[in-house]
Amino acid sequence: VAAAGPAASTDAFSLHGFITHLVPTSIFDAMARNEILQIVVFSVFVGTAVAALDDKAPAVLHLVEQAASIMLKVTEFVMKLAPLAIFAALASTIATQGLAMLGTYAKFVLGFYTAMGALWLLLFLAGALVLGKRVIPLFREIRTPALLAFSTASSEAAYPRILDALPKVGVKRRIVSFVLPLGYSFNLDGSMLYCTFATMFIMQAHGVHLSIQQQIFMLLLLMVTSKGIAGVPRASLVVIMATLTYFGLPEAWIAIVLGVDHLLDMGRSATNVVGNSVAAAVVAKWEGELGDEETPETQAATA
Repeated sequence: VAAAGPAASTDAFSLHGFITHLVPTSIFDAMARNEILQIVVFSVFVGTAVAALDDKAPAVLHLVEQAASIMLKVTEFVMKLAPLAIFAALASTIATQGLAMLGTYAKFVLGFYTAMGALWLLLFLAGALVLGKRVIPLFREIRTPALLAFSTASSEAAYPRILDALPKVGVKRRIVSFVLPLGYSFNLDGSMLYCTFATMFIMQAHGVHLSIQQQIFMLLLLMVTSKGIAGVPRASLVVIMATLTYFGLPEAWIAIVLGVDHLLDMGRSATNVVGNSVAAAVVAKWEGELGDEETPETQAATA
């Protein structure tokens, strides 16, 4: 079902445009226009510079940490009003497009979970290729953390459970302590899948179609802007809005996915848990740090 909306042009979206767009004119201009990709690039440069100063900028770090805490609290306040926004968005969509839109939503959710199932299968096969039969107890142990992430729609909520589960299948704790935090920033399989599906659904619902080249560039954009979103509630919506802005499309189009965002967010979170767990076990295998499965006796001795 195509919704009425302003005409959108994606002709300027090319390799040259993608590279030149990475560099912001100024950080204030990038923030004013919600250019998330430019903000990320600026943040990387500034963070690298601050890290190279050998603790010569403690006031800056303290200010940034305080600002981050304030913004997360603001996000928390906004998300408490999210149910009202979701209700209004669904009511508006169904009122303007009819009950048939519910069937479109059902196809969208079904397509997402079908793709997620295929990704889980690929992760299992990749784990089996490296770990052999050890992949079966691995998936058995991470079943509870994945279910927790699915039910709470939060990858962070399952983090302590993964820390306890992976050593039980022989992954050394020092590997887990290193790979998991890194994975929560750079190995967000579920988040990438979700952002891609949601962005494509929004565009197709409004009659905007991308070429294969443009879809590849969109994936590159999402790969950069999606880093670190696992720890921020509903940050994936911000990433999707930034992608729409980059294509010159209205940010308000995000409203069309708000009604089913939580349903998809549950699968996204569970997939992040599975992907990071498999990654930790594979790294342990490559580094020769994959030992025997822990028994209750060895767990007590380690504690």
